Amino acid sequence: MTAWGVVPARAQTFLAFDWGERRVGMASGNVVTRTASPLPTIAAQGDARWQRLLAVIAEWGPDALVVGVPFHPDGAAHEQTRRAQRFARQLHGRTGLPVIEVDERYSTTEAHAQGAADADAAAACIILEQFLRSLP
Repeated sequence: MTAWGVVPARAQTFLAFDWGERRVGMASGNVVTRTASPLPTIAAQGDARWQRLLAVIAEWGPDALVVGVPFHPDGAAHEQTRRAQRFARQLHGRTGLPVIEVDERYSTTEAHAQGAADADAAAACIILEQFLRSLP
């Protein structure tokens, strides 16, 4: 797990992102319930994508952000790994919020297996709940 910025010890609320080239799935969650709820997926590119992402972040006011980063089954990085990590760095740079990278292998597959109507948002929930379960 990589973190951009320092996550406050008292961090309570989080937004998670399942980054994709065409869509970004989102979820919100907190340490009290250790559960996540889906938010509408953003299907926009370039500046329009960033405007929508930053508006959601401003609306929710999270303590930190969580980004799912894909890896090959053997743990090796690939091009999408680097792109998701770049997205995480950009989120930190644009918001100043701490950003935690979480291994998201199979999150979208799991979302599809659960019959999710919005697999991107469901994958963001899976990513966030995985992170929340890792907290002490």
